[in-house]
Amino acid sequence: MKNLPLYEVTKINDFRDLIKKRVKDNPDNPVFLEKSEGVYKPIMPSKYDKDIDALGTSFLSLVSKGSRVAILSETRYEWYVTYLAATNGTGCIVPLDKELHTEEIENMLDRAEVDILVFSKSKLDVIKKIIGKVPTLKYLVCMDKIDSTDYLYFYDLIEKGNSLLASGNRDFIDATIDTESMSILLFTSGTTSKSKAVMLSQKNICSNLMSMFSMLYIDPKDIFMSVLPLHHTYECTCGFLGQVYRGSTVAICEGLRYITTNIKECKPSCVLMVPAMIEMFYRGIMKKLNSDPKLLKKFKFGRKLSNFLLKLKIDVRKKLFKDIHENFGGNLRLLIVGGAPVDPEILQFFQDIGIFTCQGYGLTECSPILALNRDKDYKNHAAGLPIIGTEVKILNPDEDGIGEFIAKGPNIFLGYYKNDEATAEALDKDGWYHTGDLGYIDADGFCIITGRKKNVIIAKNGKNVFPEEIEYLLGLNPLVQESVVSGVHNEQKDDIIIVATIYPNMDEMEAKLGKNPSADAITKVLEEVVDTVNEKLSSYKKVKRVVYRDTEFEKNTSRKIKRY
Repeated sequence: MKNLPLYEVTKINDFRDLIKKRVKDNPDNPVFLEKSEGVYKPIMPSKYDKDIDALGTSFLSLVSKGSRVAILSETRYEWYVTYLAATNGTGCIVPLDKELHTEEIENMLDRAEVDILVFSKSKLDVIKKIIGKVPTLKYLVCMDKIDSTDYLYFYDLIEKGNSLLASGNRDFIDATIDTESMSILLFTSGTTSKSKAVMLSQKNICSNLMSMFSMLYIDPKDIFMSVLPLHHTYECTCGFLGQVYRGSTVAICEGLRYITTNIKECKPSCVLMVPAMIEMFYRGIMKKLNSDPKLLKKFKFGRKLSNFLLKLKIDVRKKLFKDIHENFGGNLRLLIVGGAPVDPEILQFFQDIGIFTCQGYGLTECSPILALNRDKDYKNHAAGLPIIGTEVKILNPDEDGIGEFIAKGPNIFLGYYKNDEATAEALDKDGWYHTGDLGYIDADGFCIITGRKKNVIIAKNGKNVFPEEIEYLLGLNPLVQESVVSGVHNEQKDDIIIVATIYPNMDEMEAKLGKNPSADAITKVLEEVVDTVNEKLSSYKKVKRVVYRDTEFEKNTSRKIKRY
């Protein structure tokens, strides 16, 4: 491990510190850029701070301290206001996934014992179906004006809060924040019956923010474009609270289909991504390069020249790859990728063209970051170095050093809400969180993840096969869109055989086989792909059967394949 100094960070104890110090230290940097009347307009820290105090004061006039406030909405300014208005005096915030079915939303509101639900007009049809079905739910607050007495209007509450503050009401701004009690309740991905409610405290998240930003430099002048759903801790902690903390700006993307337009309009310097997103950008760039032999030759020469000049401390990447940079708005310097492993070659590609790209590793239960590659100390095949202040070790390593990652530190969650059994399974008596992820820590201290504990296939000889390893190798081939590797019992051999079910990239497949190829022809090509991958695998890991799948795999709202 390189002995590099950490970046200096401001100490914060709670979310009130977060916003008050932002107003004091970086008052002139917009906290948000939001699209309005066709253009991005700035929202300053002073307005954000004032709106939080007003809404929080209004909430406390409706319900008692310790109440639960849920949010059901797309990413927008009112979402950000509600989050801190709830946590900085009212009680606990419950961010909900807006893509869930009505029954699941109702179930989560009921399980979380929500008092106030803040929602956007786009979810009105869902809201109408759950009215009267959640016993604890007292108030429905719409972010948009609706002509109905069933709902309170968000900006009426802001106005009411301002009046109360003007009259001397200090219930919200003087409320004592218990940094170690539950302030955030988050439902993990999964079906209603399986999703667990993770309890996080403000101490958990504040410690995570200070650790992260001491390892990876974020400048107050940075503009982060928010493209991922805010109900996920990854985007919420790293792409929202983190930017309020660092003094930088969050530019709100209008939605996934507007990414390429918005990125040119708001000209971000940083974006948080998931692997599917960076792979999409990479494939788009490579498709354009491969379509023009002269352009491809020029690019390859430029890449070699640039890498040579970098050794001489001469950086001409922005000039050499100007066209690519312009497609990203011209200012992009940093891509952070999380959620699943990324092909190291893709990370290297973006680094070579002048956009530093690194991956981190986290779980909701870790607030969420557990390991992070640093800007000055990184390995493209690794999940990262354990974050500062959190201990990470391998439980019961095998002969290859592979075992389960367990972690202990101030960012580790409080437990699962009203689920002692699941809590005891995840948090041992000494306070170690058992992640369920398998891997090893290399000689330099980097965490290398090999797979999920529950997905491991155990062959009859006792050897472990990690499906993710094989799926990763399959995914490197452009003919493969998605794959799931599983173990199937072979009665004849009385052993487990490895099966790869593959959904192909049909554009690539048709380019190879012609329009509308037969299932047999596709299967034959996929078998050839698997044969190539098998050459890289030990005998007990080799895929013995290939299944062609003609539709995408079912996914949860995090865009992760449902394996079972």
